[in-house]
Amino acid sequence: MIAEPEIEILPHKIIERNKQREDKFNFVKAVLLDIFFVFYSVVVLKRAIYYKFFLEMRELPFSWGDIGILFIISIVVGIFWASTKTSLSCKLFGIAKDNKTTKWTVEIFGWFLFNITFIAGWIVTKFSLVDLFSSEGIQGAQRIFGALFQPEMGIFDDALFAIIETIYIALLATLISIPPTLFLSFFTARNLMRDNKVSFAVYYVLRIILNFVRSIEPLIWAIIFSVWVGIGPFAGMIALFIHTIASNAKLYSEAIENIEQGPVEAISATGANKVQIVWYGVVPQIILPFLSFTIYRWDINVRMATVIGLVGGGGIGTMLIQYQGLARWHEVGLIILMIAFVVWVMDYISARIREAIY
Repeated sequence: MIAEPEIEILPHKIIERNKQREDKFNFVKAVLLDIFFVFYSVVVLKRAIYYKFFLEMRELPFSWGDIGILFIISIVVGIFWASTKTSLSCKLFGIAKDNKTTKWTVEIFGWFLFNITFIAGWIVTKFSLVDLFSSEGIQGAQRIFGALFQPEMGIFDDALFAIIETIYIALLATLISIPPTLFLSFFTARNLMRDNKVSFAVYYVLRIILNFVRSIEPLIWAIIFSVWVGIGPFAGMIALFIHTIASNAKLYSEAIENIEQGPVEAISATGANKVQIVWYGVVPQIILPFLSFTIYRWDINVRMATVIGLVGGGGIGTMLIQYQGLARWHEVGLIILMIAFVVWVMDYISARIREAIY
């Protein structure tokens, strides 16, 4: 008698277990996001109301007790809302129930969230078209722009050296960021780090760190490093270097996550180890996107380098803030024109290079 072949069900169990694990993880993220949405909504609404009606008060009436009460309410509401599988976060993470209740709650709360954010922003920023187009404001703008478009050429040599310094700050920050960014990008790509719990933990830890670093603007990093290493181009270069690593690592890792899996599976089937799979199956697919992202980042860094000079990061920004503080608008006009020209040239060059790559 010929024995019947055994049916292999293990892969199906693995897929099902992974799906259950992913659903649980998405539910936890949905709960946390719902708590944030509710907390954000009540805090912004309360703050906007007080800002509108109690602006004459020296301090807005918002104590730690208020924060604690609102946070507890947000936790309760967020957990309950997510548990019904009808919340906005459940919809975002793909675990919401497909019914009319879900559609109704998502649409209503989505519009509510948008409207209170817009209205609160309008109130807090004191947006006023009357002030913008008042006769006094227009006269002041005419005086400033009149001076800006009559640049003082006496500082051209100093401004030229400063703008060259700015370009080199951006260039060096971009170049030296490439090796650590490449290294980190492979460890922050989800498809390469989900094999076991340890690698998955490394993935999440690195993503959290990079998200934190990226959330701090280069301007703030420039302030930190100007205190650390002193005011000058070195502080600006290090600030751009740190922020470039965090930003490009995200772009690189997303490019890795979007690769075709066919070559990877084919190389894996030959018995290749992890390094060989990455080198022969992943790297050839990501070279062009990596080059494009790096060139584009250099373009961004040139523009950022002009800003970080305002806080001691060196380059043309330092000159700009000096003359602006002295209200010497003719000199400021020359510096602005030079910045605009250099940024336009760099943008054109980077665009042409990226077109040539593809």
